[in-house]
Amino acid sequence: MNDDHARLCASPQWAAHLQDNVLPKAIAQAELGKELLEVGPGPGAATEWLRTRVERLVAVEIEAEAASLLAERYAGTNVEVRQGSGASLEFPDGSFDSAAAFTMLHHVPTVALQNRLLAEILRVLRPGGVLVGADSLPSDGLHRFHEADTYNPVEPASFLVRLQTLGYVDITLGVGDGLTFSAHKPASTGDTPPTE
Repeated sequence: MNDDHARLCASPQWAAHLQDNVLPKAIAQAELGKELLEVGPGPGAATEWLRTRVERLVAVEIEAEAASLLAERYAGTNVEVRQGSGASLEFPDGSFDSAAAFTMLHHVPTVALQNRLLAEILRVLRPGGVLVGADSLPSDGLHRFHEADTYNPVEPASFLVRLQTLGYVDITLGVGDGLTFSAHKPASTGDTPPTE
């Protein structure tokens, strides 16, 4: 991440924008349950808001320094921080009620790696669990802002198809100033009574 980008993501203004505008819109209809996985929290701009809505939040951050700072910040709270990749999560299948990926997918360098990350999230969700998130829409300004940085924006139309192909259901995309999304893991077939 370049210096300007790192400063923005760690700023109180960015946290306020996420917490006042992006997160409420993205999570408006979602049931987060008790245990939430946050992938790619960076400096934790969304973490504080998310942790007040669940009993337990596990944040997985690929950058060692950011993970260390988050772990220090949230020591003794309902947040557990792990350093690692969202594309190879070290949790058993069905570990979480919900997952969140806020303004981080465009930092994943390839579509294939984004798909691996989304597939891993699906794997660790419990049946009926929800992935919620938001990301920026592609633009020349955002491209310039990411100079000397990873920038792989998500195109909404292809993102819908990718989520469906991976096995997500009940997908909702919102396109406005940015992209918001929610997508569910199919509910277990054992949850419905058998029919004759």
